[in-house]
Amino acid sequence: MLDTDVASLLFKDQLPGPLFAKIVGQPLAVTYVTVGEMTKWTVTRKWGAPRRIALEQWLAQFPVLPGNSEVGRKWGEIIAYADQRGRRQPVNDSWIAAACLAHDLPLATLNVNDFQDLR
Repeated sequence: MLDTDVASLLFKDQLPGPLFAKIVGQPLAVTYVTVGEMTKWTVTRKWGAPRRIALEQWLAQFPVLPGNSEVGRKWGEIIAYADQRGRRQPVNDSWIAAACLAHDLPLATLNVNDFQDLR
């Protein structure tokens, strides 16, 4: 599973070599959250149609894991346990983590600290 930071750098051909080497040849996917975050950027940063289309075509090569009841339950557990520990979690990161946990998939991220507490 690609975190949004990794997907973004991969799209821009800027992914650091060590992480690229780990994911090359692996089956890759993104969550609906990453699709949403990257789409938001196209609007916020006022991308033109050609660049938006390029992103849409690039994202189309990956399976997109949707939200479902199992992902929702995992998200609820993640947030509840984090609250109990007094550690607020970024909402989008916790949804991505929930999808990975629900589907038993590893996460490729450069933001390791954002996910460190979400085991």
